[in-house]
This record gives sequence, C-alpha cells and structure tokens, in this order.
Amino acid sequence: MTLTIVSLLPSLQNTNGDAENAAVLAARARWAGLDARVVAVEDPADLPERVDAVVLGSGSDASLERSRDVLLGLHDELRRWGTEGVPILAVGTGWELLSWGVELADGRSIEGLGILAGRAVPRDGRVAGDLVVKASGGLGLLVGFENHARDYVGAEASPIGRVQAGSGNGRGSGQEGVRMGDVIGTHLHGPVLAKNPRLADAMLERACARAGTQYVPGERSVEVDRFAEAARKLQLRAAGVAASADA
Repeated sequence: MTLTIVSLLPSLQNTNGDAENAAVLAARARWAGLDARVVAVEDPADLPERVDAVVLGSGSDASLERSRDVLLGLHDELRRWGTEGVPILAVGTGWELLSWGVELADGRSIEGLGILAGRAVPRDGRVAGDLVVKASGGLGLLVGFENHARDYVGAEASPIGRVQAGSGNGRGSGQEGVRMGDVIGTHLHGPVLAKNPRLADAMLERACARAGTQYVPGERSVEVDRFAEAARKLQLRAAGVAASADA
C-alpha cells in the first residue's frame, strides 16, 4: 500500500512554502518504512483514486477567486474527506477558503466552501511575526510565522489552542486556528509541519490508522527532529516563551 498525500493547488497556494507540508508528510512516512507519494492537484481531474492526507497552502489575495473556483469543484470530496477522517491541513488563505467566507478590505466578500466554522474579517493593519500556540491534544507548543491582514471569527468553540506569543485569530480571542475533527486551519506558516514534528506525526498516525497500518517514526525522523527542536528553542526564546511549556 502507498500513502497518497494530496497537495491542493500548489501553483496558486504556496506563497510561504506551505504546500511543502505535503513533502514533509511523505518524507516522514518513508523514513518510517512506508511507501508514500505526493500528488499535486490543480484541477478536479487530477485527483487520484485514493487520498490519505491533504495539504492546502496559502496564496495571495489576487488568487483567492481563482483558487475558490477550483476548490468548488472539489467541494463534495473535501466534505467527504472531512467526515471520513482524512487528515487535512489548510494554511492561511487556504484555510479561509474552507471557511464560511472571506471579507475583503474593499467591502467585497468571497463565499467560502463552509467546511470549517468561522470566517475571515479585515483587521486594522497587517500582523507579521512569530506565532506560538499552546495546542491541545498532546501537541505541546506549535511554532511558526504569521503574516495576515485578516482576523478570524467564529472558531472560538474549536481552536487549535491558546496563543502564547503573536496574534493568532485576533479580536482579543487569545486563540489560534480552528480544528474540526481531523481538519485543521491555521495561520502558522513555515511550513508548519517541518517545525512541529508532533503535528506531522499526528496526521500520519491518523492517515495510517485509516489505511489499516501503523505509523512509528523512523530513526531518520529522530535525527531530523533534533534540528527542528534546536530551531524551535531559538524561536521560543525570541518570542519570550519558556521552552518548559512545551509539554
């Protein structure tokens, strides 16, 4: 069996390298002794027969409507994957497009696919900088970089976790992201899975469980994770967050 990881719209939704989260999942799966491949899906016709995990990166506002038009053709599949437990990671505008909708600064609105609760709304000024989140579900601290001109409202009941440094969803919520089952939306750029191996492994554990196999991180993952941990400690220090909170 080969794990198939779908990278949705990498030509449009990869401004911050977020589409490479798919490559992170595939690499960690191979290091665990599993067969894995990444399939780039730019059009519904590109969909493989089997989908084990999905990554949707962030794009520019100029590509929002084009990306939405393509994603509408995948609406039924996205909703089915979400209900069937296929792990889905959506970052930045990719997350916003899966929400109820996106309100733009010029007063226009773009209707989302309604997969995730909440909507993106304009904020006063862009926020850019380190983002650290105390996540639930044993994921510890998630680190990354946020760069967005919109806040996110309506996800208060199902965030990824509490903001330790940065803005996150904004509007004084103190929260970041949204999680509904195995579908995750986040402002964490990076790519986030390279900096947060526990999140990557949680997605792979879920994907493998659905496929009827077991995921155990390989020796190469342990080696690489030491580099990730060193980078995380530097970012936590820069953000003024104690590394002891990462548990």
